[in-house]
Amino acid sequence: MGKRKSRAKPPPKKRMDKLDSVFSCPFCNHGTSVECRIDMKNLIGEALCGICQESFSTTVTALTEPIDIYSEWIDECERVNNLEDDGV
Repeated sequence: MGKRKSRAKPPPKKRMDKLDSVFSCPFCNHGTSVECRIDMKNLIGEALCGICQESFSTTVTALTEPIDIYSEWIDECERVNNLEDDGV
């Protein structure tokens, strides 16, 4: 008589790496000086540079991560720079 085949265990799930919440400032170019905070109670996300005190605020959703706030800040900086270039 043969043995019953045992069921193989499923492979363990891979852990998701934590995303950064500290970034480099687009104004003073200092690395790891911008900290992003998310206030879910008021639905506001804020990126603040600890060196030059520049800040950016935006509305957030339940899915918003700190990298999203920083990316919106960079996009807004590029949009403003492009408007200035077009006006000159």
